[in-house]
Amino acid sequence: MARSLFYIVLFSLVGVAAVQLVAGIREQRAEMLFPPEGELIEVDGTDIHVQVFGDNGPDLVLLHGASGNSRDFTFSLVPALQDRYRIIVMDRPGLGWSEAAPGFGGILDTDGESPQLQARLLREAAKAVGISRPMVLGHSYGGAVAMAWVLDDPEAAAMISLAGASQPWPGDLHWQYPVQASVPGSLFAIPMVTAGMPRGTLDSVVASIFAPQAEPEGYAEHIGAPLSLRRRTLRENSRQVNGLRPHIVEMSKRYDNLTLPIEILHGDADDIVPLSVHSQPLADQVDSVNLTVLPGIGHMPHHAALDETIAAIDRAATRAGLR
Repeated sequence: MARSLFYIVLFSLVGVAAVQLVAGIREQRAEMLFPPEGELIEVDGTDIHVQVFGDNGPDLVLLHGASGNSRDFTFSLVPALQDRYRIIVMDRPGLGWSEAAPGFGGILDTDGESPQLQARLLREAAKAVGISRPMVLGHSYGGAVAMAWVLDDPEAAAMISLAGASQPWPGDLHWQYPVQASVPGSLFAIPMVTAGMPRGTLDSVVASIFAPQAEPEGYAEHIGAPLSLRRRTLRENSRQVNGLRPHIVEMSKRYDNLTLPIEILHGDADDIVPLSVHSQPLADQVDSVNLTVLPGIGHMPHHAALDETIAAIDRAATRAGLR
């Protein structure tokens, strides 16, 4: 019995070590294929990955959603805008090439950075490149960070939300978030995902985010989808999403104070961040919101409705007196 137990423990340890080794190899390959394209700006002990495009027109900050990175915007939106705006694109803390804030991101940590903490770190990084009266655009989870930004920044000129999370939602999240946010999940489940998820499965997950539209050709290769499978990224993303709702509950109590121009684009076929749960109630609550509903569009309006997205940004700039 003792010998059998010894071999069970031995084989388990070997298996765990093998998973961690393969996970590390896959991470190294992802980081080699998709290196940082901007500069790392240190804010309170946290390196934030920042890129600046263009030098004409108002400052426009772009904040990406869950599991993603700033490459989501450089695929099509930045090229379409950089001749008329100065665009600041950043990886949110713990994702892409930005570090987690001190006290977050470790295996034994279970909390992710709040939208308020993320907004503060990103705002300070943007100040380091000379930001002035920014318009702040957020997609999906980034919409919550954009909201936290403008709630606490009197210099913000306008906000643009693309399928942004803004309201407390009913029900529970998918089981993967609380599991991966836990210490056991961080120790065992996440390394197995990093080591074992086939590239085809990852590509299918990315494609599903665009439904019912098709994923643009070349998008997965551009965004560096394997970066999202790194152990640190999976931990941070799961913890941020798992802990988001209480922060939105508190933020939503302050929405009545907002008076800056807010443009919202939201597809009525979005079943990831539903229009009826988030953007419609926000439009009913805040007088300065202009909501544009996109018929038949899913969760990625800045790809599926690029012209409408550009028009919303231009409207925000005009309403803010920046054009």
